[in-house]
Amino acid sequence: MKLLIEEQEYPVKLLEDLFDDFKFYKQTGNKGVIKSVGYYHSYKNNELVFMLPKVFIRDGTETIFYKSTTELYDCLDDTTVKHDHKLQWLRELSIYFYNSLVEYNRRWQKNSLINPSKTFELNTNIGSNNYSYLDIVLAFTNFFKKNKNFILQYHIEQVTNKVTKPKWEKTIRKALPLITSSGSPVYLGIRNKKKVHNIEEELITYFFSILKKLNSDHQLNLKIDKSYKLITGHRFDRLCANDNGLIKLRKIKYRYFNDILKRMYQLCELYFSSNSKASNKKDKEEYLCVNNYNIIFEDMIDKLFTDKIAADESIQHLKKNQDGKLIDHIYEDQSIIDRSNIFYIGDSKYYKPNREAGKLSKYKQITYAKNIIQYNIDLWNKNDKKKFYNADVVYRDEMTEGYNITPNFFIYGHITDVTDFSNPKILPKSKVPNCSHHWEHRLFDRDTLFVHQYSINFLFVLKAYTGYTPHSLAKFQNQIKKIFRDGFVNYFNDSEASGFKFYQSILKKEDVADFVNRYFKLLNGKCIRTVDERLILAVHTKDESLNILLDKFERLNNFN
Repeated sequence: MKLLIEEQEYPVKLLEDLFDDFKFYKQTGNKGVIKSVGYYHSYKNNELVFMLPKVFIRDGTETIFYKSTTELYDCLDDTTVKHDHKLQWLRELSIYFYNSLVEYNRRWQKNSLINPSKTFELNTNIGSNNYSYLDIVLAFTNFFKKNKNFILQYHIEQVTNKVTKPKWEKTIRKALPLITSSGSPVYLGIRNKKKVHNIEEELITYFFSILKKLNSDHQLNLKIDKSYKLITGHRFDRLCANDNGLIKLRKIKYRYFNDILKRMYQLCELYFSSNSKASNKKDKEEYLCVNNYNIIFEDMIDKLFTDKIAADESIQHLKKNQDGKLIDHIYEDQSIIDRSNIFYIGDSKYYKPNREAGKLSKYKQITYAKNIIQYNIDLWNKNDKKKFYNADVVYRDEMTEGYNITPNFFIYGHITDVTDFSNPKILPKSKVPNCSHHWEHRLFDRDTLFVHQYSINFLFVLKAYTGYTPHSLAKFQNQIKKIFRDGFVNYFNDSEASGFKFYQSILKKEDVADFVNRYFKLLNGKCIRTVDERLILAVHTKDESLNILLDKFERLNNFN
């Protein structure tokens, strides 16, 4: 197997020897840049290629494995992916990558992202053609789904035929039968005086032991009948080591004449083999890859962050700006300053880890926020609260004409540990967000907007996209919302970082309106009334114009 990385340069001669055409790379001079993510197998030179996502690059040409792209290219030539514990990450990545494409097509019913041809069908007796770990998993899964009824029936017949001197009274008293379609009882565990070792069951034992291992490792959601005796744990590891499984298989090779059992034998042989060779039934190139993986990444993030409202027409309408731009992620949560709600606006960035959003991306994100504010203000001006996504969403205070803080964020994929698919590892890329404003001292102005930047474990996103249940997804969404809100709250609670100190009015409630009217020009954009009718003053550390009013306020040390 050869390992390439998306958007990395390789000698064009090397790529010409690997690929049959140009659809997987773009040639510039004597170099070629990989533009796909996924698997490619060509019979032109019998080579299997895995094009990894660009988040596997650390910096320049150095990968997260502390190898250069050139060193990584050949690092698996003499290694079997199936049983090497150090390559568990590659096995998991293969399955989750495949699942991500299937899930994306399920959610959006777009078939253009995945090559419509199936992975090539593995055939018998370790031949000369390479196959991937993904091929093995799909072959086992598809075979099981197609033949599970036959296998169970065969298993029942073998168990029944090997029973000697059955004790029917004890069997009926101690066991529950399976009832056939004709209403006849079938007993799987028949009580008898002499236990006979069923040598015909060895193949089924090996097959289902492998299937259980694949099912456990990759959450395939296959239901394996409990009547099969399986090899698990350290016993299974020993079976896979040093060709032990192959040796045991070959001792029983000539017992099976049924086509289904012979196919089962072939699959077990492929799994236990220490190489990655097999013959096949097709003579053309095979691939499972996508050229625009940023679209998949965006949808993975959107499902994890906002799936509860993904089908809501109101929120989908908010995503579509009138200028034709589409917001990546938007969800409702508690505002920074009070108990009202506000929309959080996110943009997922499928970049190499050493890159950040440029000026254009930041400007577009600020524009998205302004469009959302304007959309809500338009509804407010029309007094059309029935059309609000939620009437609790408050963007502007009528009394002070102050605007609520609109949280924005960028989210990037990163990998720090190639074996970690379970921890989200959401980390801020900087403590201080990017700020856009017309007046530096006016926090509650509609043009004062902030964008935080975070990174998230790409491998976690890949697994959670298809592996999370609705319950675990809802739990994660609550956690992620808290992280993003806390990031903004902590920033504004730190006066040195944000440049603002906050104060709360000690005026009587009936005096607040007169106070605001009297000092409106001075307070404009620096003051807002919250939904619980508190008057909040944001004083920039460089602004001394509000000092004459501070005797009407008390210091507010923390938002929560």
